[in-house]
Amino acid sequence: MTDGAARRRIWGWWAFDWANQPYNTLLLTFIFAPYFASAVAPDPVTGQAVWGWMLSISGILIALGAPVVGAIADNTGGRRRWLMLWSALYLTGSAALWWAVPGADDSRILLILIAFAIGLVGLEYGIVFVNALLPTLGRREELGRISGTGWAIGYVGGLASLVVMLLLLAENEEGRTLIGTAPAFGLDAAAREGTRAVGPFSALWYVVFVIPFFLWVREAPARAAPDPGTVARALRALGGTLRSLPSRRSLFAYLGGSMLYRDALNGIYAFGGIYAVGVLGWSVVQIGVFGILAAAVGAVFCWLGGKADSRFGPKPVIILCILVLIAVCTVIVTTDRSMVLLMPVAAGSSLPDVVFYICGGVIGAAGGSLQAASRTMMVRQADPARMTEAFGLYALSGKVLSFLAPGLIALATTLTESQRLGVTPLIGLFLIGLVLLLLVDPEGESGDARA
Repeated sequence: MTDGAARRRIWGWWAFDWANQPYNTLLLTFIFAPYFASAVAPDPVTGQAVWGWMLSISGILIALGAPVVGAIADNTGGRRRWLMLWSALYLTGSAALWWAVPGADDSRILLILIAFAIGLVGLEYGIVFVNALLPTLGRREELGRISGTGWAIGYVGGLASLVVMLLLLAENEEGRTLIGTAPAFGLDAAAREGTRAVGPFSALWYVVFVIPFFLWVREAPARAAPDPGTVARALRALGGTLRSLPSRRSLFAYLGGSMLYRDALNGIYAFGGIYAVGVLGWSVVQIGVFGILAAAVGAVFCWLGGKADSRFGPKPVIILCILVLIAVCTVIVTTDRSMVLLMPVAAGSSLPDVVFYICGGVIGAAGGSLQAASRTMMVRQADPARMTEAFGLYALSGKVLSFLAPGLIALATTLTESQRLGVTPLIGLFLIGLVLLLLVDPEGESGDARA
């Protein structure tokens, strides 16, 4: 492969991060989820609870399916072909969110939750297959930089898409966008069509920007169609891998630790906007500005984190990011409209808003760097011959208990009838994940072999 082709291959791989980021930035965190909780669901508390149950159920589906399809792909090849299928799910689920009308009845709410879950499953399965290509993009010592830069580019993509939504489409309660105009293209602000357009917009964004991936990221042709015999062989291989995990101490500890700390991080992403609506009374536009800050800071620190990963290895980067996120969660659960860090503030004070904006920037910086370093750590822990299966297990570890954070938040919110107290379980998940991470050998299988 020529140097030019190798560079295009890396840029094509980065393009996938840019293309899929709106699902996380616009739909899961800053635009659609808060809109759903504040305008579609009967009230914010109910919205947070049903959103949590939806994320839990979709997480179980991802956990059960990702290792299986990853193992099949390793036995048959043809990751690009599989990615077309997951892309179709992504596009179907996101486009259907247009029908999330304000004050929807129970049946419409159920359909919207199902559509969101379909798109989320497509997104997560696609990420499994794309992440499995990471070790083919460069030398071992380059992978941290490549991963971190990809995550930074994804953040910039999320930032760009968020700016477009806020300036042209997403309206506040007065029917105006961030620049004070009505939603573009004649969309009806009273029916919240500008905000509802976030689903079709995310689908269109993906279709346009994923093209470089399919043009430039080539791989060997598929070895076989996934006939029943191939599927059976893949499942036997997956079963062998699962049975071997207790003897592979570093990989086992890493999958367990990352299972918990990534679940906690996903909880922050999934409920940050909903929290701001219910606890601070923010509008969708204010949450969008919060998202711009988080994405901009996150992009810079993902790039810096990738450089630190390449120089020092992923483990120190992951540990530092977890500690920072524990501190941020502590600040969030001790801050609301009447107090900051449990200290009372004057009525109408903007200090809680300022603190939450700062927390958003820190979450963007630590969260992105954590995820970028985590996937390079997975490359170090995995068997190079079964990389898609390995990232399927990585998705499994990220999703097998993915019901835990949203479920604990939903349960704590229901029991306490408080959104602020509802997010406290995230701190415990981060702490347990950190303890398990301390048992991980940064050199992965080579470290186990030496032992």
